[in-house]
Amino acid sequence: MDEAVAELKRMRSSIDNMDSALIHLLAERFKITQRVGELKARAGLPPADPNREAEQIARLRALAESAELDPELAEKFLTFIVREVVRHHERIAAEQTD
Repeated sequence: MDEAVAELKRMRSSIDNMDSALIHLLAERFKITQRVGELKARAGLPPADPNREAEQIARLRALAESAELDPELAEKFLTFIVREVVRHHERIAAEQTD
């Protein structure tokens, strides 16, 4: 029992480290997409790009399969992120018109 508890603690520590890395990667990704939104607003481009989104979903599904991750999970994750990015881009565009 003690060995199982110790192993569980080690695994959870690794999970915590990965969660930290994911949060930092997401923060960096959103810093870049913020700049993309500003560029789109200045250029008068729409906040959303359905063709790019479809390409990204296909690309991430393929990456997920090669990494032995459920492609549905990868698609749901990317769809959530894209919705947030588009929401931010819409806000940036609205601020540009104020």
